[in-house]
Amino acid sequence: MRNVCVIGGSRYFGRHLIELLRASGARVTVVNRGSSAPPDGVDHVIADRDDEDGFSAALAGRTFDVVLDQVCYRPQQAAIARRVFAGRTGRYVMTSTMEVYDPATSDLLRPSRPGVAVTERSVDPGVWPARPVHTADEAVDYAEGKRQAEAVFTRDPVFPYVSVRSAHVLGGGGRDFTGRLTHYVRRVAAGEPVVIHRDPFPTSFVNDREIAELLYWAAGAEFTGPVNACSDGELSVTELCSLVAARVGREPVYQVSGDGHASPYSFDRYYAMDNGRATRLGFTFSKAAEWLPDAITESLEA
Repeated sequence: MRNVCVIGGSRYFGRHLIELLRASGARVTVVNRGSSAPPDGVDHVIADRDDEDGFSAALAGRTFDVVLDQVCYRPQQAAIARRVFAGRTGRYVMTSTMEVYDPATSDLLRPSRPGVAVTERSVDPGVWPARPVHTADEAVDYAEGKRQAEAVFTRDPVFPYVSVRSAHVLGGGGRDFTGRLTHYVRRVAAGEPVVIHRDPFPTSFVNDREIAELLYWAAGAEFTGPVNACSDGELSVTELCSLVAARVGREPVYQVSGDGHASPYSFDRYYAMDNGRATRLGFTFSKAAEWLPDAITESLEA
């Protein structure tokens, strides 16, 4: 893995990934629209991935051992990347999401039985039907866009392909631009209510450094297909708040949602992930309950 292309993702855990690649001695090329500068010591190509001609021209003459695609959200983007990188890379790794399993985002998904974690077989991109991805629901568009992007790469493959289905990423303090963990830290510390579902189900998490390490590992491996990426151990929103409370020294206050809308990581359905495939392939995960206290401290300090 001497020559690597990273599309987007030069902040948050994407920055960790680039640093891991650079430290390994790989030549790293970051492709984005120029909105953020990559770390020092890497090549920078400015291009819009939605502009196929410009994207292809910007990469003219370049080939890669592996491409790591951090920002593929729609099947149209996958189709362009598939054409642009055909014959230019020996491996393609797309960062996907656990939201592909969310039964609330597709009538084709059967609700998972609580306590039986979801495996990669639950969503097979090789047979997932192609359907338009334009609804009034942002969550549905995001999940279905990822499912169909995976399908584009999987069917009639032009290079070995992996989709890393990431759990909810936490950690990083001020580097976490989502602000979701900070949401809990601030509300619990201030004694403000956290809005939750009446019976919230647990979900899966992964540390910001751990997901970068898994992507780095996947780039250098030989397996193909989807792989779940989550730390060991499920946590509900109330368990997350209890860990926050232990750090801030104040008990959480809860408010049950009356309209179905709740704080991030409060879920009224179950689709926590099974990380067994990645484990069997050789990746060792940490335990979420062990690293979360440090992540909460980072958020407090930020």
